[in-house]
Amino acid sequence: MTKSFSKKQIGLAVACALALGMLSGTASAQVPAKDAKYVADSSGLIIMTASGLCVHNGQGPAVAVQPCDPAPYVAPMVSAPVPPAAPKVAALAPPAPRPVGEKLTLDADTLFDFDKATLRPAGRDTLDSFIGKLKDISPETIMAIGHADRFGTDEYNQRLSERRVATVKAYMVSKGVDSGRIYTEGKGETQPVTKAGDCLGAKSAKTIACLQPDRRVDIEVIGTKVAQ
Repeated sequence: MTKSFSKKQIGLAVACALALGMLSGTASAQVPAKDAKYVADSSGLIIMTASGLCVHNGQGPAVAVQPCDPAPYVAPMVSAPVPPAAPKVAALAPPAPRPVGEKLTLDADTLFDFDKATLRPAGRDTLDSFIGKLKDISPETIMAIGHADRFGTDEYNQRLSERRVATVKAYMVSKGVDSGRIYTEGKGETQPVTKAGDCLGAKSAKTIACLQPDRRVDIEVIGTKVAQ
């Protein structure tokens, strides 16, 4: 602790310090007074009272020295906090391929003649084009459904539709398509494309030509797109 005094007080303090020194002894700090601006003894060293106080000489602010002033506070060194390591993020797996669909409708004008289940040359060309599209798809299921027009009995047309779809499957298998992926079904005349009243009349060349869209095989492929 350091006190500041006037000249009159300094004189009194010096006198008291000397008096106390005579009674109880004085102590001198081992620091030259000229560096600290404290009252000094004949040796130029700072005089301390018996109680351990230094007396300022009133010439200006004292320089902080030991033992008159405590050592200045030095803040402890604090290391900068180390940021936590970023959590490792597992690499995301690529998304699974999305299913895609490919559908082709093959009518009798391309595939079959009237009342026939034998592929025409134009029908084979159409199937070849369709099979070529499968190179871009990994097929999971291939559904082929045969149809017939309204001429003939229900039983006859059911068998005819089954024969037609069987012919299409056999051709596709011969071109390398997995037979286990192909499912076939015959619908007979139950699912015509023509509307009621479109092809009226008896069995004539005109009516037969009008009913051509009903004599068909529908093929639908479900699979995944092949990455390019």
